[in-house]
Amino acid sequence: MAAAAGTAADAGLRPCRLPDLPHAAWCGSVQRLLDPARPQGVQIAVHYAVLPALARHKAADPVFFFAGGPGQSVIELAGALAGRYARLGQRRDLVFVDLRGTGRSAPLRCVEDDDRAVLQPLAARADESLRRQRLQACRISLQALPYGDLRFFTTSLAVADVDAVRQALGVVRLNAIGGSYGTRAVLELMRLFPATVRRAVLDGVAPPDMRLPDAAARDNQAALDALFAACHAEPACARAHPALQAQAQAVLQSLPQTVLLPHPLTGRPEPLQLQRETVLAMLRAPLYAPALAAGLPAAVAEAAAGRWAPLAALASAVGGAGGGLATGLHFSVVCAEDLGPNAPPADPADGAAALNPGNGFGASFAQLYRQVCADWPRGAAAPAFYTVPPAIAPVWLLSGGLDPVTPPRHGQRVAEALGASARHSVVANAGHGVTGLGCVRDAVARFISTEDDQAALGVAATGADCAATVPRPLAFVPPGLPPGLPPGLQSGPAPSRPPAPAAPTGAAR
Repeated sequence: MAAAAGTAADAGLRPCRLPDLPHAAWCGSVQRLLDPARPQGVQIAVHYAVLPALARHKAADPVFFFAGGPGQSVIELAGALAGRYARLGQRRDLVFVDLRGTGRSAPLRCVEDDDRAVLQPLAARADESLRRQRLQACRISLQALPYGDLRFFTTSLAVADVDAVRQALGVVRLNAIGGSYGTRAVLELMRLFPATVRRAVLDGVAPPDMRLPDAAARDNQAALDALFAACHAEPACARAHPALQAQAQAVLQSLPQTVLLPHPLTGRPEPLQLQRETVLAMLRAPLYAPALAAGLPAAVAEAAAGRWAPLAALASAVGGAGGGLATGLHFSVVCAEDLGPNAPPADPADGAAALNPGNGFGASFAQLYRQVCADWPRGAAAPAFYTVPPAIAPVWLLSGGLDPVTPPRHGQRVAEALGASARHSVVANAGHGVTGLGCVRDAVARFISTEDDQAALGVAATGADCAATVPRPLAFVPPGLPPGLPPGLQSGPAPSRPPAPAAPTGAAR
């Protein structure tokens, strides 16, 4: 590693290959106590990877990345992130730390996280009672691991591990980019180790006091209602689907019902009893990406006509290669922090939204988490964890106006708490993840590369303006055949994976 030879020697890094990267990286690990209060207790290896800067004279402040979920492996995403932030990689090392419980760092993966789980029959994958049984079995198997005390997989402990990696690499100050749950990790890094963070980018803000299970009904329904309103305002969509919202409600009221869907591997039709929770998850998933959400009106119309494959395929398109969720870590974090003993009370507006008869999502999402967390060993987040102190370094927060899980209301109040060193940008027609837009990503590179703090905040203040005119994708309306699909497509494409279950199997936030 010519650009960081000293770091490699000091940290004991070794050449390694990462997914989707054509060239070698450098990998290492640090040994960390599972329970910091027990110096002689179990240790875990926290793994990380470094992509050295290309420039001969590199900047001293690398970029650390924090993935979502909770439960995604950021090392698995390194190839995609390195391509996305190639400009930053010119002069700065890019560092990827698998937080404890994810990827290579004492992973807490369930059987259903394995790619081979797709071999199961559709009915087994989608059955909610069987899913709860599998989660219980997963918890028991994880507790049998040498590092299986699930109380010690929390955000605070994870970012302390990241700081240990920082020290092992000899880094004084770093730049942090977090997406979704990764923003919570970055906020905790800033709270515990404020002097070590030079710049922070929070894309899709998940505050520490955000109770995901309780906020979901309100945020999901708001995004779905916005889709209905957009269809009503768009002439072609309005003509094709004049009663889209009522049609979606009728689809939900028709459940449960047994349908035939093609298995993603064999293509053979299999019977599947669709429950309300499964169909709600199928509606929720495309809302993460406006380009996919554009297909929802036609997919809902097809489902109303008894053809469910388009909706199932649309839901399965969310995700992508790499970054699979470690379900055990996901529940360890959510049960300890969102629903833990020191968690602030739920927002009354969230509770009211879940009980509103007009909210199709209701309380089912929250109920599943409460059922699982009732038996899940919970760590206890410190009361200070739920606070957001004023920032001492520039922070840029990004929110998508169409985001169904971390909409702007969360980013706004975090920006207010961070104070004068924070800027919050809302891109009206972006979904979950604003840095997916190329011009915003370029602005992020300028924000981090700008040396002066006030000048960097100036970049953040206007950096997302380039995306202000990005329109919402027009709804997919097959020409001449509203509201159905052409005869050749009526059976719908085979989904690339089983219909999404009610509990998250991809990044929840």
